[in-house]
Amino acid sequence: MKIRKAIINNQQEKIYLYENKKEEYTIIAIPIIEWSFKVDYELDAETLKSILNSSLKSHTNADTSQDLTNKISQWVREM
Repeated sequence: MKIRKAIINNQQEKIYLYENKKEEYTIIAIPIIEWSFKVDYELDAETLKSILNSSLKSHTNADTSQDLTNKISQWVREM
């Protein structure tokens, strides 16, 4: 599991990333906003960004959701 940090609601918060290589997916969790998401390896970058952004919009404001989407998609690609 990897732990990253991002600014959410003007505070630095932890984002947890768990990669299951055997079953080919990554779990992303942001406890402060009670949000988690499963990302399958087969998703392309644009689809991932679209899905993440729409899901995060229901938990944060538009600017924060876009910023988190960009960061999370980059972190997932790095894993």
